[in-house]
Amino acid sequence: MITGAALSTVYCNLKLKHPTLDMPVIDYDLALLIQPMLMLGVSIGVICNVIFPDWLVTVLLIILFLFTSSKSFLKGVETWKKETLIKREATAKQARLSSEEVVYTLPPTETKPLSDEAESIWKNIYWKEFAFLAFVWVAFLGLQVAKNYMAICSSWYWVLSSLQIPVSVGVTMYQAVGLAQGKRVISSRANKQTNQKAHQLLVYCFFGITAGVLAGLLGVGGGTIMGPLFLELGIHPQVSSATATFAMMFSSSIAVVEYYLLNRFPVPYALFFTGVAFFAAIIGQRVARKVINLLGRASFIIFILSSLIFVSAISLGGVGIAKTSQKMAQHEYMGFDSFCKYDA
Repeated sequence: MITGAALSTVYCNLKLKHPTLDMPVIDYDLALLIQPMLMLGVSIGVICNVIFPDWLVTVLLIILFLFTSSKSFLKGVETWKKETLIKREATAKQARLSSEEVVYTLPPTETKPLSDEAESIWKNIYWKEFAFLAFVWVAFLGLQVAKNYMAICSSWYWVLSSLQIPVSVGVTMYQAVGLAQGKRVISSRANKQTNQKAHQLLVYCFFGITAGVLAGLLGVGGGTIMGPLFLELGIHPQVSSATATFAMMFSSSIAVVEYYLLNRFPVPYALFFTGVAFFAAIIGQRVARKVINLLGRASFIIFILSSLIFVSAISLGGVGIAKTSQKMAQHEYMGFDSFCKYDA
């Protein structure tokens, strides 16, 4: 479901421009910094999902969702207040201008309405950054497929698994050095800082790999963590949502491959829900854009994100608690499992 929704959302976002800046709505430099570590974290999280008991996964999921939903809601309230202040200032300015005597007015001319879509989708994509992201995805995919032909926990199995580290760290370091030296910049940040500090870049990478671990462990999209994080960094809500979904498209698809190779989900159900999520996300994108344009408030996205995360905490947490209670009633084993003894 997450992969299907991410694919359709990214397809819609590829042709969109930044709400206020002359750049795409997807921040490719930020995605290139985060995505490799996100995918590395997913691989670690999938292994943890096999080892951890269901009750622990449920507890972690509830804690994570409640925390991120509350943080997103508070950020939404803050953004709403800023938007209200801007609207009041704009109304007051308009009132002052309308009260002044107009000496001469130009004849009316036809004006073309502003569009949030770029003139060409090909010019709206940063192909160099996109190629690096695709390289990381292909490298991870190749390693996952190769691992499938090795015995679990064999020497070659762990050698192939460890090769993911230099791939992800190498691409992330390449981007981090460029950002630290000012050769590249995270343009969507509100503070317009041209040179990123080393400790800031380390924090971004840490949150990237943490989001990946939680996504692989809990079976949720990394956007659940990355979306609120990007908002805390001062990134515009629409850019935050688009960039998090873009990075999530790569990480979630790799998670699908890993879970498939481990026989952790039924393929027919997965294909059905992928199709449903794909078309539902397209409809949601169009509706959200119309509502934002109508209300003139990007905070609408933050409140939607917060609500969905909270509902997910209640629904998924409830299902997990029910399954745990059933296992307790049947006196089933509820401890940690051995990954090396897992029968795929």
